Amino acid sequence: MNFFITGTDTDAGKTFATALLTRSLRKAGFDTVAMKPVSCGEPGDTGALRAAADDELSSEEVTPVAYKAPLAPIEAARLEGRTFNPAEVMQAFHHLRSTHRSLLVEGVGGWLVPLSSTYDAADLAKEMNLPVLLVVRNRLGTLNHALLTLESIRARGLTCAGILLNNHPADKDDLAREGNRRLLAELGGVPILFEIFPGQTDLELAVA
Repeated sequence: MNFFITGTDTDAGKTFATALLTRSLRKAGFDTVAMKPVSCGEPGDTGALRAAADDELSSEEVTPVAYKAPLAPIEAARLEGRTFNPAEVMQAFHHLRSTHRSLLVEGVGGWLVPLSSTYDAADLAKEMNLPVLLVVRNRLGTLNHALLTLESIRARGLTCAGILLNNHPADKDDLAREGNRRLLAELGGVPILFEIFPGQTDLELAVA
C-alpha cells in the first residue's frame, strides 16, 4: 500500500484525504505512515499527517524540505536564497520505504507545480515510481482539471490507481457533483476508489 497522492489543484483536499487514508490503513493493520516532502507556509499539513500516524514520525521525517512563505515552492525557495534539491527528499523517502511496508506521499500543490526551474512535482513522483492517487474536488470545472491531470500522469509513464472524490463543504452544486461521479469514471478510465465527505474520520477498506 504505497502511493503518491496528488491533486487537481492546491485546494483539492490532498492532506485531508492522505490523513484519512493513513488512519484507515493503520486501523486495517498496516504500518502506514505519510510524508509531505515539500511544504510552504504554516506546518499544519505536516502536523495532520504526523497525527494520522500516531506521531510515529518527526516533523523533519514527514517534511524534509520546508519553506516559510505560503507561495509556490519555487518562489518560496527563492525568497530564502535556496534551490530545491531532490536528493534531500529522496533520502528521506528511501529511509521510510525501507522501514515501513506502507508509505503515502502527499505531493505539493497540483501535479505540475514547479519545485525549481528544471524540476517539478511530477518529476518527484516519477523518481519515486509509485502508483498515483488523484484527489479531485467535486465541483463544477472538475472534469477538465481531472482529465488534464490524468493525461499528464500517463505521459510521465506512471499509473493512476484511482480517484479520491472529495466533497468539500464549500461546494454546493449538487447537479455538477452528480455528473462528476458518473463522468469521471467513464471518461477518465480509472475508478473512483472513495468518495470523501466533510467530517469523515475513516474509510471502509477491503484489504487482505
